[in-house]
Amino acid sequence: MLTGIALRPLLLLLLALVPFSIALASPLPTPTGRVLLTLSGDIAHANVGDEAHFDRAMLEALPARVIETHTPWHRDRGRYEGPLVRALLEAVGAGDAEQVRIRALNHYEAEVPMADFRRHDVILAMTRDGEPLTIREYGPLFVLYPFDEHPELLTEAIRFRSVWHVERIIVP
Repeated sequence: MLTGIALRPLLLLLLALVPFSIALASPLPTPTGRVLLTLSGDIAHANVGDEAHFDRAMLEALPARVIETHTPWHRDRGRYEGPLVRALLEAVGAGDAEQVRIRALNHYEAEVPMADFRRHDVILAMTRDGEPLTIREYGPLFVLYPFDEHPELLTEAIRFRSVWHVERIIVP
């Protein structure tokens, strides 16, 4: 039998976990700023109808990574930052998908295997060298692989998956 003293740490632990479990169960917040990205298809968590809309603040709140790399599209090395694509997909509950389709503003689409996001720290780059990516600089969102860390990624297939001007991710 547990005494009052022994119960106290257990009770404190349970109380500490309540906000975490509520956050996991709650739907995505509604964007308050301009929507930069929409996810649709087979997702478990939506915030606008059956879609998940993200503004800049919502994307910045996701687990992020900095990638310092050269790209096939830039002459010099850049410092890119943005949310991990796998964290974004986890946030919307895209669990069992084997691939996603990523669509650009000009309607270009690329199919990307989920294995890419599990194997590598692929980000949805939002900044380059501390500045928000503009349309002219492949923004506002750019699927970026860690090319310098993994030179084997410099293939035609990966270049086609590195979509810039991203506006939508579709989970089939």
